[in-house]
Amino acid sequence: MAKKLVIVESPAKSKTISQYLGKDFEVLSSVGHIRDLATKGKGGLGIDVDNNFEPTYEILKGKKKIVTELNKALKDSSELYLATDPDREGEAISWHLRETLKIKDQLVRRVEFNEITKEAILNAFDHTRDINEDLVSSQETRRMLDRIIGFKLSKLLQSKIKSRSAGRVQSAALKLIVDRERKIDAFVPEEYYEIYAMFKDIEAQLFKVDGKKPKISTNDQSKALLDRMIEEFTVSELSKRIIKNNPNKALTTSSLQQQASSRYSYSSSKTMSVAQKLYEGKDIGNETVGLITYMRTDSTRLSEGFVSRTRGFISDKYGKEYLGFYKESKKKQNVQDAHEAIRPTDINRTPKSIKSKLTSQEFKLYSLIYYKTLASLMKASKNEVTTLILDNENLLFKTTSSKQVFDGYLKALETIDNRTNQPQLDLSEFNEGDKLKADKVYDKQLFTKPPIRYTESRLIKEMEDLGIGRPSTYASTISTIMKRQYVEFKERKFFPTDQGLLTIDKLQKFFDEFISADYSRKMEEILDDIANGDEEQLKVLRDFYDYFMPLIEKAKEKMEKIEPEKTGEMCPECGSAMVYRLGRYGKFEACSNFPKCKYIKPNENSKEKAYNTEVECPNCHKGTLVLRTAKSGKNKGNQFLGCSRFPKCKYISPHNVVNEKCKDCDNVVVKDKDGKIFCIDGENCKQSQNHQN
Repeated sequence: MAKKLVIVESPAKSKTISQYLGKDFEVLSSVGHIRDLATKGKGGLGIDVDNNFEPTYEILKGKKKIVTELNKALKDSSELYLATDPDREGEAISWHLRETLKIKDQLVRRVEFNEITKEAILNAFDHTRDINEDLVSSQETRRMLDRIIGFKLSKLLQSKIKSRSAGRVQSAALKLIVDRERKIDAFVPEEYYEIYAMFKDIEAQLFKVDGKKPKISTNDQSKALLDRMIEEFTVSELSKRIIKNNPNKALTTSSLQQQASSRYSYSSSKTMSVAQKLYEGKDIGNETVGLITYMRTDSTRLSEGFVSRTRGFISDKYGKEYLGFYKESKKKQNVQDAHEAIRPTDINRTPKSIKSKLTSQEFKLYSLIYYKTLASLMKASKNEVTTLILDNENLLFKTTSSKQVFDGYLKALETIDNRTNQPQLDLSEFNEGDKLKADKVYDKQLFTKPPIRYTESRLIKEMEDLGIGRPSTYASTISTIMKRQYVEFKERKFFPTDQGLLTIDKLQKFFDEFISADYSRKMEEILDDIANGDEEQLKVLRDFYDYFMPLIEKAKEKMEKIEPEKTGEMCPECGSAMVYRLGRYGKFEACSNFPKCKYIKPNENSKEKAYNTEVECPNCHKGTLVLRTAKSGKNKGNQFLGCSRFPKCKYISPHNVVNEKCKDCDNVVVKDKDGKIFCIDGENCKQSQNHQN
């Protein structure tokens, strides 16, 4: 009897799913995308612009063997189920598989699930559907836009100012960082004053002068207010009120990345890599099961079944008084609501119960997802806030004290939050009408502070608020502008480099509207319209191309070409001038006659700066794989991947480093013992084969 063939993206996912489906099914992996736009034709776009933007696709390098294996399995199968990820990219991968494989009489169905559990998988196979052509059209429109931009704009910048790339999303994100830096540079601090009165250990601040909020800009103004005061203060108001603090909604891709960054200093790509493992399935003893729902989502929705089960869990563990009320959020503009928020697949599977089965990073992230989800369905916390207002000749001073009277959802978060009980002011000795004398009255000279630079968490929040890109693109966007050396990440903040500043200056001059957050947001809305069947792909591509290409032609003519800076030395091999160039690992000196002369001045005194791939070390699970160069032995000069924690961890990847970069994410490309070539960061770069250690 012929088997039913199931194709998923990830080998790890295929292992988990196969145990649920039984012997009648064969589950294989495409290992991400199998084909992409070709690099031939007019301009190397793989798109026939003059023929209604007809795309030409080709099998990705290193994927022909996988396609052959899938075709062989399909030949002996009666049915084909395409079970790629439940998003637009996953839909497009299914479509590419259908268009590429040699399908004859087999029934072809799309399978979609939001979590990898037995119940969810079996239910998905009972409710299969056709491939959604509108979703595919939206994703392929995005891909063609990216290709046109990537080839045309990047080539222009490379030739004019030696910047390596630009794009609708990455340039808009870089512009945020550059604009913030320019505001910091232009900032002029302004002097201001605050006035306080001390009553033993209680400090009250002046907050009203003759019924208005004070603006004290000079020392003279401050002294005049101090001189106006009399010795006696009167307690004009002593009030108490209960303030409720509601829990946040369940996590989205963006909020997960922000939380992991601020709590654990995880990069967005690290967060998504760890979350991918939790989603695809972990061996927890008696079974392999997905621990969280799909981690690429901007929805805060939770299913009715999960809410019902979790309410029962909360009632049993914490008591009915902790039960909150789940209210589905109103759908925001530009939100894809195809599936749920990021949540645990089983609320009874506590982090503590499976800690021994997880790496430290997986445990931290699972705990964060688990307790944030739990808290989102619990009651608000309550604080009793006491406000004391003192009057001195119509100068009003205020201080407040807060006391928790009900912990609510904070009860669940105490496991992951290191909360300390701060000593609270005791205002019980005061009564309205009391007459008091201050122990001390004084002013403080202060200065306004410049805007703060973006941390990764703040940058993701800003991109989300402005509609720049999609949650699934944040990690790759940030990774790209760092790898292009447009920004540096120091003290957990982003600083633009000189090349980053130059890039935005030129883009603003010639492509100002194109790199704005507003343009990026509008384009995302248009892509949504395509996905919903309300917009035509051809019209969108034509409108974009007709707008974009005149800008390119104008920039080709008008943008000044910046020649590399000369070092003052001559090339020892051909006699041409030596110049400074910017490479992957920073500034270096090379011959200006490149590519005819490829001389590069050796720098023996500088220590190699290892390039971090941000791929987790498969040996210690604490460090990441970094690219190094062998300094001695038979492999001297060859590049290899080793653990960043060396010498504590001496792991070296068995794969050989290929002398090229991934065309999609610019990461390291490697070759395994079977000759397969793929990107080392396969879990985040779906255009290339996943890295399997």
